[in-house]
Amino acid sequence: MERNKIILVQDIPITVTQEMKEDYICITDIANAKNDKSRAADIIRNWLRNRSTLEFLSTWELLYNPNFKVFESEHFRKEAGLLTFTPSVSDWIERTASIGVYVKRGKYGGTYAHKDIAFEFASAISPVFKIYLIKEFQRLKEIAVYQLNILAAATTVKGLEEKG
Repeated sequence: MERNKIILVQDIPITVTQEMKEDYICITDIANAKNDKSRAADIIRNWLRNRSTLEFLSTWELLYNPNFKVFESEHFRKEAGLLTFTPSVSDWIERTASIGVYVKRGKYGGTYAHKDIAFEFASAISPVFKIYLIKEFQRLKEIAVYQLNILAAATTVKGLEEKG
């Protein structure tokens, strides 16, 4: 897969990229799928305030990130739900050494999350949207595999012709 791909999910463009050979999806784009006037950054911040979200993120990091700072994540979980608790994704990343989410500036900027986390975020936005997101993401992956197979076949034919 190229660096950035755009998939259309219910007419909303969603950016998909790769970091360290893993798929990341722009959750800022997903947040923009909400029809109300909320800013994407506020939607993401409110999602991050939720105890269930923090438990999911912490568990994901424990499974995939050997440098995750568990003790720091506990501070977030203890404050979850308090009106004074307004964490940003940058706070989470800096304090816990998270690799599951990151913030990107510039073109294609926004908050990106590993596909597992992005699907969880999509559930919070809309379960229906999540289903369509998964469907389009899978279609993108199938196209990428098909293109790799075509490339491999062309390379094999070319190699045979050169020997031939």
